[in-house]
Amino acid sequence: MLLSLVLHMYSMRCVLPAAVLLGTAPTYVLAWGAWRLLSAFLPSRVYQEVDDRLYCVYQSMVLFFFENYTGVQILLYGDLPRNKENIIYLANHQSTVDWIIADILAIRQNALGHVRYVLKDGLKWLPLYGCYFSQHGGIYVKRSAKFNEKDMRNKLQSYVSAGTPMYLVIFPEGTRYNPELTKVISASQTFAAQEGFAVLKHVLTPRIKATHVAFDSMKNYLDAIYDVTVAFEGTIDDKGQRKEAPSMAEFLCKECPKIHIHIDRIDKKDVPEEQAFMRRWLHERFEIKDKLLIEFYDSLDPERRNKFPGESVNSKLSLKKTLPSLLILSGLTAGMLMTEAGRKLYVRTWIYGTLIGCLWVSIKA
Repeated sequence: MLLSLVLHMYSMRCVLPAAVLLGTAPTYVLAWGAWRLLSAFLPSRVYQEVDDRLYCVYQSMVLFFFENYTGVQILLYGDLPRNKENIIYLANHQSTVDWIIADILAIRQNALGHVRYVLKDGLKWLPLYGCYFSQHGGIYVKRSAKFNEKDMRNKLQSYVSAGTPMYLVIFPEGTRYNPELTKVISASQTFAAQEGFAVLKHVLTPRIKATHVAFDSMKNYLDAIYDVTVAFEGTIDDKGQRKEAPSMAEFLCKECPKIHIHIDRIDKKDVPEEQAFMRRWLHERFEIKDKLLIEFYDSLDPERRNKFPGESVNSKLSLKKTLPSLLILSGLTAGMLMTEAGRKLYVRTWIYGTLIGCLWVSIKA
């Protein structure tokens, strides 16, 4: 009985973060919606600046749970510029936590509000946030033949014209790498071999379309590309084989002790512009990622396993950057829920906000 209680309490460690993160969603969307209306007749850059600040508040609260609450150690390899830049962020994709990693780096550059994502089209149906991510500068894309290059290019060029700060996150693999999905990995490796590319072990063969359109649309606006390789410690089983990366719920249950993040900053002049050349360049970057991950997971030397080559820096996030956001959003939400009118507004925001958002993205996104 006692053991069952302990196990139950352990599994409940993600409930508080999930309740706060989801529970504050209507509060945040109401605040953003109010600003959207108030700024209707103001210059777009004024709207964007405040929207970025609002987004920074919410994402800081997210990082309170994913960094301060979990106590995870962030180990950085390579050089992360201190100053914010207009960048494309390219990373390997293995977990639902991956989008948080971009936040982890961005907050250390004071660029958290500028993070925008290239997202799978199905995510636009997320309640409340599906619509908001698009409004914040996110871009929903479909895979393969359904990919709408013109639409993505137009959106990016409009952001450039408006001077929108860009920390654009792309996962070129298109889907998460899971070592248990052997058919997906095999198909990816077969495709690489057929195209004359190196076969990759710990990442999937990257797709070029979204990366090429993003770079081509913003090349005169960008400062650099960040090539980011991520490994979650604790993802090797008893036999020394790689296992699935932690999900968001598992991560919030403190099942990941350390995140290893390797950053290569690539100046835009070193990136080929033509799609065919960029395709080979991108695959070569993923070959580098693969070698880093082979060293991390498969090194015969136990001293070199579970870390990337080179020196690392243990980067700890101060509570000063996250706790105020948690107190503001949770306090506003609690205040709303304490009155009958507030509770009605809260529920209606969930219902009508979701319905209006789904209608909007079905037409616009």
